[in-house]
Amino acid sequence: MDWLYILMPIAGVKIFWPGLIILGIGVGVIGGFFGMGGAWMVTPGLNILGFPMAFAIGTDIAHMAGKSLISTMRHGKFGNVDYKLGGIMIIGTVAGFEIGAQMIMWLERIGIVGPVVRWMYLVLLALIAWMVFHDVAVKRRKEREAIAAGKEVDKLATGIEWHKTFHKIKIPPMVHLKVAGIYCSAWLPITVSFFTGWLAGILGIGGGLIRMPALIYLVGCPTHVAVGTDLFEVMISGLYGAASYTFKGRVELVAAIVMLVGAAMGAQVGSVATKYIKGYGIRIAFGLAVVGCLISVLLKLIPNYYPASYQICDVMATVLILGLVAAMSVYITVKMVQGAKQEIAAKKGRV
Repeated sequence: MDWLYILMPIAGVKIFWPGLIILGIGVGVIGGFFGMGGAWMVTPGLNILGFPMAFAIGTDIAHMAGKSLISTMRHGKFGNVDYKLGGIMIIGTVAGFEIGAQMIMWLERIGIVGPVVRWMYLVLLALIAWMVFHDVAVKRRKEREAIAAGKEVDKLATGIEWHKTFHKIKIPPMVHLKVAGIYCSAWLPITVSFFTGWLAGILGIGGGLIRMPALIYLVGCPTHVAVGTDLFEVMISGLYGAASYTFKGRVELVAAIVMLVGAAMGAQVGSVATKYIKGYGIRIAFGLAVVGCLISVLLKLIPNYYPASYQICDVMATVLILGLVAAMSVYITVKMVQGAKQEIAAKKGRV
């Protein structure tokens, strides 16, 4: 079965190449749909396939930049990108990213980069999963209360409304973001982008894992605008991050190119799917994907404390992460096809 493995010349490791293709296509679909580079799955996925953590981070960021460019162009055509908001956030994204990347180099030098990054992933994924499902639960409670009171259910109502508190902070300069329908202090998106940029540099993500929910819950963007604007930010941070990690010698170009070919095709599907699946449908699917990713990272950590479990945990983690990517990709693709068929049928009915 040696033909299923390919040597990565820069990282010096042999990798299961079909796994790279599955990650590339699948994460292209998922990233285009959720408004993220998909690195929250790819970085642990590459590490599970055999890449050292620093190479997993750098390689993922390199492939992410090109894919996010394609997805951003798609979302731009649907009017889902607030370029003014994205432009403001670049300031914090770049500054935060470089600080995070420097911290990774330091952790690598002292030999603890793998465990530290995995535990940070676990904490972050658990927090985001809670936030998403808490939001859904609060929204459904509000709907039940409205029905019980004999009131009309507000389809635009949200569960968590933290952004309303942040919008009360009037520190100049104030900005009006027309596409997102927001009027707030410019310091709000700058602060959010700095924090997400910092995590991007440390975890090897485009920041989308937390930026998309942060845009929704902290900045107050509608879900579809958060998706498109986040992809624009992922593209910017990805281009900068690719240059930064390439300079540091932590990018495996062969793997990045293999994944990018598949991701370019998958991104088209994911981006179009947001036309037919909106709002809380995106949020619930996102939450389920986060939970699956959390379990895969946990499986990778268990052998550090119970060495005898290494083989079974490694196989389970690999199957779970690749299975999760494949399952989510199929779900999104099926929903897109169903939505497109309904749209075509509706057009024919009006003719």
